[in-house]
Amino acid sequence: MERIHGGQLLARALRNEGVDMLFTLTGGHIIGILDGCVTEGIRIVDVRHEQSAAHAAEAYSRLTGKIGVVAVTAGPGVTNTVTGVMNAYYSGTPMLVLGGRHPIAQEHTGGLQEMDHPQLFRSTARFAATVWETARIGEYVAAAVRHAFSGRGGPVFLDIPLDVQTSLVADSTPLPKRYRATEPSGADPTVVLEVVSLLAQAERPVIFAGSGFRHGGAKALVGLAEALEAPSFVNAGARGAFPFGHPLLGNRARLQAFAGADLVLALGVDWDFRTGYGRKINSEATVVQVDTEPTKIGWNRPAHHGVVASPGRFVEQLLAHDELRHDGVRPWTEQLQAAEVEKLSTAQAEADAPSELVGPQFFGRTVADFFGTDSIVAVDGGDIVATTAKWLQVSTPGHVLEPGPAGTLGTGPGFALAAKALFPERRVGIVFGDGGFGFNGMEYDTYVRLGLPVVGVVGNDGVWNNIKSFHRMFYPERVVASDLGRRPYHTMVEALGGHGELVTKPEDLLPALERAEASKLPALVNVHIDETFRASSNYSG
Repeated sequence: MERIHGGQLLARALRNEGVDMLFTLTGGHIIGILDGCVTEGIRIVDVRHEQSAAHAAEAYSRLTGKIGVVAVTAGPGVTNTVTGVMNAYYSGTPMLVLGGRHPIAQEHTGGLQEMDHPQLFRSTARFAATVWETARIGEYVAAAVRHAFSGRGGPVFLDIPLDVQTSLVADSTPLPKRYRATEPSGADPTVVLEVVSLLAQAERPVIFAGSGFRHGGAKALVGLAEALEAPSFVNAGARGAFPFGHPLLGNRARLQAFAGADLVLALGVDWDFRTGYGRKINSEATVVQVDTEPTKIGWNRPAHHGVVASPGRFVEQLLAHDELRHDGVRPWTEQLQAAEVEKLSTAQAEADAPSELVGPQFFGRTVADFFGTDSIVAVDGGDIVATTAKWLQVSTPGHVLEPGPAGTLGTGPGFALAAKALFPERRVGIVFGDGGFGFNGMEYDTYVRLGLPVVGVVGNDGVWNNIKSFHRMFYPERVVASDLGRRPYHTMVEALGGHGELVTKPEDLLPALERAEASKLPALVNVHIDETFRASSNYSG
């Protein structure tokens, strides 16, 4: 009877899920996993820090709809993924972290990096367990993946002791089949009819959509907006669900829309700090909230109609009813479109204003024009990223890879790594703040080593601007730990074997980006931008 080791059985279980790529930083406690992936033809992409491997696995999931997988060694290898797991948790991204673990034979003996890892993930993983028996590896993977794709989705964790990985089992050891749902759930037809009636009667409807449209339903979402002639907004998770420039897609007038709406159709979104906890919605407006997670319904903001269903499937159900279609242009929609034009004109004027260094709006507009509509762009920073994000021209769901509500810095290099590894012919970029670059900028070594020509650009004002602005509001005479200095980050990339340039004048920015792409090397354009004090902050809600 032919036999295989546990790592190969694990790799077969991953292949059953369609996984063709695994992100890792090598270590002695995961050699069985790595060997199994080599044997089964799963590509191994190795990084310089486990946090980046975790972020790459999240981006893989966002971009493909399949489970993103990271394997890390025991102890500090596992603990270095906690930030990535937290980010995936708050973004609702399915992701599997595989941790090495000391051999069972060494349990409680003080072996190298001995640690009970699952306890670490109780608050941020949907499932966390240790696989104690080689023959059951497939069962545990199935259980973990089932949890990862439940509801909105989220990260899961399995650790596998070294001797479980290397022990042998029969080559014919079966793997579970058909162990998770294949169809998204819709709503009861009676509920659908009630919502159709509300939408048909509304004079000032607003659609607000979230990450439930990352892997499907975009066409239906656009169809619903057009049927209703309703101004529509998306959070970062649904960017690209509407094609760039669609007349019903708002970007800058969301708060004005919330304040004036008489009905808000909320599709897989949170009433958290990004939306003022739902308090910026007209108090008289009817709120229809649709989510796969029952606990999100009515969170911070009452829902007049709370519907537990897949947002995409629910929109398809709505579209089956012709009576919700609105004839002609709504004055309400024209009003908000005019507000969008006015706000864009203000930003354009600011971008065009003379500046000794590169102004933030000019930076955002130029970078967005360079990347265009067909790129995948990871964003990694605070103020300059928020400014640039309003200019990005994304037309494909998931192609702006942002950290989400966790506000995590350091995501960009891992996100871009997965994107370029998956789509080597597509332009992949990163927009950094200088603070964000400091977390995982060493992944440029990974790009050079693996031959991945990612184009990065740093908005470098030499400070932690978001925090400095906030600090000044409270203690203006004692602002500390906020200044970084404008460091030559581009020279680090050059030293690693990439292409680097410094830009200090607005007219030099676009040519530098074009040269960076033309170099065919991993590239970083370091741009000196103006430091801007703001009188408000994300921390104020």
